[in-house]
Amino acid sequence: MKFGVVFPQTQLGADPVALRDFAQAAEGMGYHHILAYDHVLGANPDRPDWDPGRPYTYKDMFHEPFTLFAWMAGLTETIGFMTGVIILPQRQTALVAKQAAQVDLLSGGRFRMGIGVGWNAVEYNSLGYDFRTRGARVEEQIDLLRQLWTRELVDFRGRFDRIDDAGINPLPSQPISIWIGGTADVVLRRAARLSDGYVAGGAPAEAAAICQRYWSFAEEYGTRDKLGLHARLVTENLPENAWEDFVSGWEKLGATEFAVYPHGDAPDDYIARLRRFKDMFGV
Repeated sequence: MKFGVVFPQTQLGADPVALRDFAQAAEGMGYHHILAYDHVLGANPDRPDWDPGRPYTYKDMFHEPFTLFAWMAGLTETIGFMTGVIILPQRQTALVAKQAAQVDLLSGGRFRMGIGVGWNAVEYNSLGYDFRTRGARVEEQIDLLRQLWTRELVDFRGRFDRIDDAGINPLPSQPISIWIGGTADVVLRRAARLSDGYVAGGAPAEAAAICQRYWSFAEEYGTRDKLGLHARLVTENLPENAWEDFVSGWEKLGATEFAVYPHGDAPDDYIARLRRFKDMFGV
């Protein structure tokens, strides 16, 4: 199992020095990748249509992942980068293809793209895309992205996108890996059928049924041998003496990659927690 880190962007702040130190410390400890979450806009929770159970508002900080990773690529040499997840259907497909290809090139092929359909209708409406068609659109986008990353010229006529004999330049150094996050059966089937891996969350006991369905769908589509499973530990939610059982539980569910989300009261605390995790699991 490969071990990565979740970039604590809603807690670590906006000081470039702290962000640089975190990325370089994670690389120096031998971690495989940095995973970053994504939201373009945060909504006001006082609005009448807001679900109070949603996790993020305008008060939560989110660095833009493509820009962040392009910057970090110049500060590191070996560590990989992964979005976890980019909310793809609220973005222009060709522009995402261009941005992802650029990060791949600037990082020397160290970029992978985790995608999802999101939950924030406010964000979709503000960016000019239909929240209701996001599932159908993301499947079309996956096909188009792969064409744009591998062909100099693309002719595409879809329900949501159209490209008339055009292409991005430069192309990425390699076809960019696409991973999918979400929990509904339609998403698990999409991950098994179209992706390179599934981005999971939660505790092993809570996620066991979801993972079993994912692997079952993979068997159905004949993709089981080529797929990965990415899990994560939010250290804020679990004492250190429970980490070993948590990681072991995910390994039993077939996790091929695991990212630790460190917490603390200051930037040094986050790095220290990464070091304790490394010492425990031999990253």
